Amino acid sequence: MKTWLAELRRSLTAVALLAVLLCGLYPLAAWLLAQGLFPGRANGSLIVRDGTVIGSDLIGQRFSSPAYFHPRPSAAGEGYDAGRSGGSNLGPLSKDLFDTVRRRIDEYRAENGLSASVPVPADAVTASASGLDPHISLENARLQAPRVAKARGFAEAAVRELVEAAAKGRTLGFLGEPRVNVVRLNLALDGVRDAGR
Repeated sequence: MKTWLAELRRSLTAVALLAVLLCGLYPLAAWLLAQGLFPGRANGSLIVRDGTVIGSDLIGQRFSSPAYFHPRPSAAGEGYDAGRSGGSNLGPLSKDLFDTVRRRIDEYRAENGLSASVPVPADAVTASASGLDPHISLENARLQAPRVAKARGFAEAAVRELVEAAAKGRTLGFLGEPRVNVVRLNLALDGVRDAGR
C-alpha cells in the first residue's frame, strides 16, 4: 500500500509540475517573446485608422462599390467570415463550380468593361482555400484600375501608380506571385481622397 501511495504522489506531482510548466510558464514565455520581438504580428497584424481597428492585414474584407478594388471571392460563410473559414469543397469536375466560375467571369468582365478576348485572372473568380485571402494578383488589380479611377474621378495613371506602390513581391523572392493587399490598397485610395479635401 505504501508503494502505491508513493507512486500516486509522484504521478500527481509530475502532472502538477507539467501543468504549471506547459500550461503556464511556456505560454507566458512565448507571449512575452512575441510581444517583445514582433508585437504587431503577435496581435493579429491589425490595421488601425484614427484609433479604430478596421481590419487585419491577414483577413480580406468585402468591397462591392465600384470606387474600390474588389477582393477575390470568398466561400467562408457569407464571405470573409473568420469563424467559418474554408473553401467551397467543390471538385474540378463539379458542374456547380463550373457554373459559378462562368457567372463570376461574366460579372467581372461586365463590371470592369472588359471584352470577351481579355483573359480574367483566376483569383478574380475563384475563392482561396481559407476564403479569407486579403490579396489579389497584380493583374487582377490592374484590370480593376480603370473602373476605380472612373468611379472616383481620378486619373487612371494615378490609380495604377497606387497599385504598383502597394504591390508586394514573391515571398522569399521565389514563392508565390506578386500580389496586392486589397484592404491596404483601398485605404491608400481613401487617403488620396482625404488628402484632396
